[in-house]
Amino acid sequence: MSGNQPGSQSRAVQRFWHNYFSALEKSRVAASVRPYYRKHVERYIRAHEGHRLSEHSARDVDQYLAAKGRMRDLQEWQFRQLVDALRLLFCELLSASWADSYDWLAWRVFARTLATDHVTLARNARSGELSAPSSNPMVTKFRAHAGDDYTAFVTTLRVRHMAGRTEQTYEHWIARFFSFREWCKPADVSADDISGFLEYLAVKRQVSSATQHVALNALVFFFREVLGKEMDIAGGFVRAPAKQRVPVVLTQEEVRLVLDRLSGRMRLMASLMYGTGMRVMECVRLRVQDIDFGFEQITVRRGKGDKDRVVPLPMRLVPQLKMHLAEIKLLHDGDLASGFGDAYLPPALARKLGNSRRDWGWQYAFPATRLSVDYPTGVMRRHHVHETSLQKAIRNAAKEAGIAKRVTSHTLRHSFATHLLQSGKDIRVIQELLGHADLATTMIYTHVLRKGGLGVQSPLDIL
Repeated sequence: MSGNQPGSQSRAVQRFWHNYFSALEKSRVAASVRPYYRKHVERYIRAHEGHRLSEHSARDVDQYLAAKGRMRDLQEWQFRQLVDALRLLFCELLSASWADSYDWLAWRVFARTLATDHVTLARNARSGELSAPSSNPMVTKFRAHAGDDYTAFVTTLRVRHMAGRTEQTYEHWIARFFSFREWCKPADVSADDISGFLEYLAVKRQVSSATQHVALNALVFFFREVLGKEMDIAGGFVRAPAKQRVPVVLTQEEVRLVLDRLSGRMRLMASLMYGTGMRVMECVRLRVQDIDFGFEQITVRRGKGDKDRVVPLPMRLVPQLKMHLAEIKLLHDGDLASGFGDAYLPPALARKLGNSRRDWGWQYAFPATRLSVDYPTGVMRRHHVHETSLQKAIRNAAKEAGIAKRVTSHTLRHSFATHLLQSGKDIRVIQELLGHADLATTMIYTHVLRKGGLGVQSPLDIL
């Protein structure tokens, strides 16, 4: 059905392509890209020569997309277009019995690769580099501007085993400060300069107290801890007003509504986040070996504060989770057969494990649907899914459910803690499950137990 020689085409083939283009038009695929959709379908058909399309199954599509996802030169947008071309073929044109329930969305949205400066990979640099290149021009300029001071900054952070996210956040605020000061020399910075920047953030930018505090911490760390300059800036600037905010929490019925709007891997991941209280990055970074079906628990590795903790494995998800792991095991086996299969590990651990990094247990439980090129080595490997895909899906699901609250992926974690409190669980147990260092952080969830605001009945209800 390639259609490369129109004069020799049968009427059936002509009718097939006419109907396919009609499906593309009905689905509002732009006329300019419809020929590319056809090319994707033609390649798929050629790869399955002798196998009638009406006899194809989800497994055939799985294998084909997995093979395409291992191609170094296939761009992300091309892969997404391929998935959409096959979706319209099997769902709209052929109406295959399995097609509507097939997880097309996962293949599309989880095709996004992690940028070199993604928090998972930012420290995965080439020899002679401290960090992978940043996509932020201001950060790039700061690194060149600070020179040896930047080297000392990164070294001090890592010697103290501070988190990668902290490193990125501090670097961002330090770069913003030097941009604000028109790239003056670090040695020329005074306490008044820092106070002026912090005041600018509060007055002009109207940032929150927490944001201003993070900027302050970053600058104090850089100038005092790294450069050894004492900066007396306490009280020397206008502080953003502190506000105590209570977390947005969903009722159990609202959680059901959100989850019902999700399907496939998206639903599984969102359900795991609600059922365990995991943060979004903890969920996407989950490794196969961290899921313990025997002890009915999940080990969260290197959570906030670089701490491990154990959370309960929701038994309701066990059948789905086992089925999902069986599917990605086939994906990993295909990677190995094609000469790939290395899991991303911190460099020191990778050197220690050697070829063990190809073992099934080290693979991500929620891998991307495409391989990506490792920045320092050029090795093709499969990273975890990009967290923004899950975050966006949860936000959209809440909107579709008609929930007016501001729902994010973190709302599921808030709801997990609140619902456990409502069920009578001890708050110190919840503190441990959430990984909070301070009980006061967990205490904020007690506000929901005081229904009606501080547990007071409105006088209107007494009338």
